[in-house]
Formats: sequence, C-alpha cells, structure tokens
Amino acid sequence: MDVNAAVAALAAIAGACTGVIAMLAFRWSERDQARPSRSSLHTEAGLPPGVDTVLSVLRSSAVVLDESDSVVKASSAAYALGLVRGGKLAVDPMLHMARDTRRDGEIRQVELDLPRRGTGRGEALAVSARVAPLGSRLVLLLVEDLTEARRIEAVRRDFVANVSHELKTPTGALSLLSEAVMDASDDPEAVHRFAGRMQIEATRLTNLVQELIDLSRVQNDDPLEDAEPVRVEELVAEAIDRSRHAASTKQITMAAGGAADLRVWGNRGQLAAALGNLVENAVNYSPARTRVGIAARRVTEPGGERIEIAVTDQGIGISEKDRERVFERFYRVDPARSRATGGTGLGLAIVKHVAASHGGEVTLWSSEGQGSTFTLRLPEAGAARDRTPTGPDDAAQRRYDHDVNDLDPSNEIPAPEVLP
Repeated sequence: MDVNAAVAALAAIAGACTGVIAMLAFRWSERDQARPSRSSLHTEAGLPPGVDTVLSVLRSSAVVLDESDSVVKASSAAYALGLVRGGKLAVDPMLHMARDTRRDGEIRQVELDLPRRGTGRGEALAVSARVAPLGSRLVLLLVEDLTEARRIEAVRRDFVANVSHELKTPTGALSLLSEAVMDASDDPEAVHRFAGRMQIEATRLTNLVQELIDLSRVQNDDPLEDAEPVRVEELVAEAIDRSRHAASTKQITMAAGGAADLRVWGNRGQLAAALGNLVENAVNYSPARTRVGIAARRVTEPGGERIEIAVTDQGIGISEKDRERVFERFYRVDPARSRATGGTGLGLAIVKHVAASHGGEVTLWSSEGQGSTFTLRLPEAGAARDRTPTGPDDAAQRRYDHDVNDLDPSNEIPAPEVLP
C-alpha cells in the first residue's frame, strides 16, 4: 500500500513537471514568434502605403533610407548608376545630404559629377540629386541623369559658336572689301580685283546659308513621306555634273560604273544632295590630273537587298584620328585647304543625316597619301526589279570590283576642256 502510494506520488510529480515544461516551451515559442527578425524589421520600416507604387513609375533613380542610413528601397536605375552598394548609399555627398535633411526636414538639391563605373577613362556622370523627408523616419533621394542633356547642350552651344564664326568670316571680308572698293574708286583695276573677291566671299556665304538650310531640313523632315524609287544612274549623273567645272579646272577625270538598272527608295532631292557632296569632296581633295570613281552595286543582307554607291578618290587621305570626326558638323581635316576650296564643313554631316533618315549608313575607308572611299549604303526600291534575290548581279559585281583606274573607258565621263 505504501509502495503504491509512493508510485502515485511520483507519477503526479512527473506529470506536474511535464506540464510546467510544456507551458514554458509554449511561452518561449510565442516569445520567439513575437521577436522581430531582421527581415521583419526591414518590412516594418518599409514604405508608407502607396509610395512603393509611385516610386516604381518615376523616371528618376529612387533610393529610400531609414534612420540608420540603410537602404529600404532602391530602384534598378539606382543600382545601374552605382548609387547603392551592399545595401548602403555609396555616394558620400548624397549621404551627407540625406542626414542633414533627416535632421532639419529641409529639402535639398545639388548637381554632382560622378565617376562612371567600369570605364576607367575618367568619364564623368552628371546627375542632379534631390533629397526630401518621407514620413517621420525615412528620407527619399531622387537622382536624375543629366549626362545626355549636357552633351546635347554642349553640341548646341558648339554649333551656335561655329555658325557664328563661319558667318562672321565672309561677312567681315565683304565689309573690308567694300571699304577697299570705295577707297579705290579712282583705280578701275583695283575695283575689278576687289569686286572679284567680293563675289567669292558672297558665294561662300550663300553656300554656307544653303547648307545650313539643307542640314535643318534633313534633321527635321521625314524624307520617306515623299519617297519614291530613284534611279541610281540619274543620281550619279547629277552628282558628276555638279562637280564638272571644278574637275575640269584641275584636269580630274570622273568615271562611273555599275549604276545601270539600280534604284533606291527615298527622297530624290536629299539623295542627290548627299551623293553630290561626296563627289564634290572627292574632287576638291584630289590632286590635279587624277581620277574620281563612282561605282554602284547591289548587295544582299539579312534585312533585304541594299544598294552601295562608293565614291573613290586619289587624294590626300584621312588620318585615323580624323576618321571618326569627319562626319561632325563644321569639322575639317585640313581647315586651310577647306577654306581654299570654299568648304563649309557641313557636307559630310548632311550625308550622314540623309543616310540615317533613309534607313542606311555611310562608311569611310581611307589611307593617308593614297586616297579615300566613302560608301553610301541605302535600301533598294522594292519595285526596282521583279526577281528572287540570290546574290549580287554578276555584271554589276564585276564592274564594282574594277579598280577606278581600270574602269571601262566607255563608262568614263570626261572632263570638259580646261577654261582659261
């Protein structure tokens, strides 16, 4: 009886202990569940309702910081710009702005130049940073990339400066020459000489204004609104006729080949101006008694058939450092020579814009002392030839592959007699 009572007492004690342990375990589990984890703290310190949606549609890079300067929210653009690294704001000036704004609640804005990540060339990234308080504990940082806007502004500023300089040169010369004519009114020979110079400067001024108008048109107009099939043979003949007088003066022979039965799709006036500029440049930069060749061919590309028109000269060539810039407005490889030939520095810029607006491109091959080849590549007109394209036309290919000096004499367009 005593043994049974002792066993019952031990069993009661064991049950009581088990119950106590179970209760403690349950309380401990509740405490663990209620304890804020790192992720739950991040969630509780999250954005106010609706702010996340607003930030997702902003064009600016957005970063939200909490009271410990940790990143609560950052857009993908912020990571791309290198603003956020390892969950922290990586730009010290912006971090200082955020701390000051958190302290006094004032909105701050500043423009900064940041190093561009991964280039190693010292290129600066221009940004505008604006910091504002977001609620009682958070700070919102909005960063706008101004790099492209600054580049465009610099291009416009340089363009205005270049235009002003180019216009000032002939107008200043006309002013001085007119004074010289007045002072030499009693010397017919001097008046005749000065009047001739005035005509040259007036022509240069007229050409510059006209090319500025042409450049504005090709930049602003849609050439495909008035697009039509244009015969390459006619474009080549018009370009050669445009430079015929200059070529005859320097005894330069112009030869054409491979343009028969080829058509391109686009604005006839703009295409004629582009090809005319290429031929004119080739003549102006070629020595006397040399040859300028214009060759055309059809090439097959994945996007469809295209027409290549290559203009080759035997001139001074273009150095490697200048090849990337020759299509810039007002850029001249040899400024003194350009002014001597009346060049404005806009011809190749017009060619580039015409090619791009027609869905094509212009490329350059050159070797100093040997000459240059500018190739205008344009889409072929769909109605040019009803056939299944299997490759370049054999005859056109052969004519194109001939060296300029070996072109068929029947295709040569001889220069007229040299004027006295």
